[in-house]
Amino acid sequence: MDLNISTLAERPELEGPMWDMRHLWPEFMMHDPVGWANVGQIVRRFPEYVLVATDTDGKFVARGFAVPFRMDLDGRRALPDRGWDEVLLWAFSDLRQGREPDTVSAIEITVDTDFLGRGVSHRMLTAMRANAAARGFAELVAPVRPNGKHLEPGASLHEYAFRTRASDGLPHDPWLRVHVRAGGVIGAVAPASMTVPGSVGQWRKWTGLPFDTDGPVEVGGALVPVHCEASRGYAVYVEPNVWVRHRVR
Repeated sequence: MDLNISTLAERPELEGPMWDMRHLWPEFMMHDPVGWANVGQIVRRFPEYVLVATDTDGKFVARGFAVPFRMDLDGRRALPDRGWDEVLLWAFSDLRQGREPDTVSAIEITVDTDFLGRGVSHRMLTAMRANAAARGFAELVAPVRPNGKHLEPGASLHEYAFRTRASDGLPHDPWLRVHVRAGGVIGAVAPASMTVPGSVGQWRKWTGLPFDTDGPVEVGGALVPVHCEASRGYAVYVEPNVWVRHRVR
């Protein structure tokens, strides 16, 4: 399909449709405190790193968020174990401190549900790589949320991330496979990439599950079980992601 992919800086009129698009993100994913506080600011502070895509009829198709940050800095120089959350905090800290970024991190690529299964995610990733290169960066990194891992919540991501298909040696996971086909290299696991805390009442509202027993709770869409402390009234989800590195220049 033909796509018109540009930055939000170039097409600011698409901000509304970008937020209104239909997606498959589980409700609990909307309640990560770091994401809640920072993702909306990406469109204000980094619109040149926000990609928007429309079809030939002007219908909104997909969005992609990325942020620039400085990797070559004391206390960093390695991709963080806290993955998605940490790189967002780094990017906005660097912005406040006036630090010159040297790396770009993908934050999200989301495709409208009407356009799933048409290779749009690959096109958006390719465009994100090209956008980073056009802005003078040599590397795009990505804390990838493997989109098949929720089917195996009990499996170790340290094993799952490096699982390959016998037929072609490509990753078993579909989204990791897209990254590798685009030129990415799978690196380390970020074991605490996103943390979603909440009361048991909130988790009941988000998932429709009882959350009335202490211990692990498997939740639809979660990559690993949620840890529930029902007797203490709270539950916490700690999601691991996989760092993928893309050389873009």
